[in-house]
Amino acid sequence: MSTVLASYNNKGGVGKTSAAVNLAYLAAQDGARTLLWDLDPQGASTYLFRVKPKVKGGARKLVRGKTDVGRLIKGTDFERLDLLPADFSYRHMDLALDATKKPTRRLSRVLAPLAHEYDYVFLDCPPSISLVSESIFEAADALLVPLIPATLSSRTFAQLQEVLDTSADGPLVMAFFSMVDARKRMHREVIEAIAAEHDGVLQTAIPTASDVERMGLLRTAIDRSAPKGRAAQAYRALWDEIRARLARRR
Repeated sequence: MSTVLASYNNKGGVGKTSAAVNLAYLAAQDGARTLLWDLDPQGASTYLFRVKPKVKGGARKLVRGKTDVGRLIKGTDFERLDLLPADFSYRHMDLALDATKKPTRRLSRVLAPLAHEYDYVFLDCPPSISLVSESIFEAADALLVPLIPATLSSRTFAQLQEVLDTSADGPLVMAFFSMVDARKRMHREVIEAIAAEHDGVLQTAIPTASDVERMGLLRTAIDRSAPKGRAAQAYRALWDEIRARLARRR
């Protein structure tokens, strides 16, 4: 059965796509059959993997079960790593879900036929708290929540935990800090305070690095473009920590 990992935060610009792309790449490099589903209508993950952002039939047919999801999957340049691309119609995903019965279960049903095809499914999620996010919470085994080292991140993370507390069988929450400059005292203090206040914060942090910024230019995973850099090393450590946390839960 696939383990579904959603890179999610209700705030944009915090490193969700970078995490989804780099962690999915590392999972595939470890030998796992891996799928990345780009749920964001902006299609950043799709762009980074050099795939056209197009889903035949769009979001409405996909969530209604009228589309064979296997036919929509594209290969990437990397062995064992496939992509279910974004589509601009995903901007209306809330409406498409709302028009179905049991809408929060629809994304799980889309993925169900693939459960034995992949070891990991990564979801690159749009920034929102909506019917789409509720469906993501239902589908995911774990939420990977990037936080930036700013005081408002504590409030954002607390809001997410309040939403998830309504579900006893909700996903495992693993937050981590991204865009970290360890030279800044405020960054260090915010990280220490939030880690002390909230459970589920991982030890690994992703640094502010030009290698991350160049992903849009180079259109590849950091472990390929700059494997010896600080960012690549951090993502490898993050993936090791995530796998260990998942193993303890089993």
